[in-house]
Amino acid sequence: MNLQQPKHTLFMLLGFALLGAAGLLKLPSVDARSRSTGGMDPTETKIARAMSAGPQDIARSARIIDTDANGNTVILRPGSNGFTCMPGNPEVIGEPPMCADAASLQWFADAKAHKPKPTNTVPGITYMLAGATQRSDSDPNDKTTPAIHVGPHWMVMWPFDPKTTGLPTSHRNDGAYIMWAGSPYAHLHVTGRP
Repeated sequence: MNLQQPKHTLFMLLGFALLGAAGLLKLPSVDARSRSTGGMDPTETKIARAMSAGPQDIARSARIIDTDANGNTVILRPGSNGFTCMPGNPEVIGEPPMCADAASLQWFADAKAHKPKPTNTVPGITYMLAGATQRSDSDPNDKTTPAIHVGPHWMVMWPFDPKTTGLPTSHRNDGAYIMWAGSPYAHLHVTGRP
């Protein structure tokens, strides 16, 4: 990390990321070079893109955040249901639009901070219903594999073990599988809409 880069905010804090793609999670990173696309995009465009990630009944009352040129979190719209949606950057691998609850935000913050394991005490729910790009279903730190496009999906951010669940660990275009199996950040990835 370059010392002259802005400090990462709590999640986008999220760094969005890089949950499966750009480095660490499928969430966009918060470094100033990879803010949501089109720093000049109107707020309405960013809000619409962020809302496209979640189910309509969740997105309409969710808080919408983005990052400014310095990597600081900017609230584009307050929310009332405990979910936060972000517009992401469709031009950057691993920075999809997403909607996440508080437990998921904690999960992503822990991963971004390279904590040994997530500290959320309840499962989190993350929606990426606008689809995403990522690099690997097995290595959360992969930054070189060619991008994979993933259609609409949602995730349960909680430890999942393929041995006890019987779920597969390889990428699937339908159904559920465990992403990043064998790592402390393994989680359930469900392709399709809930």
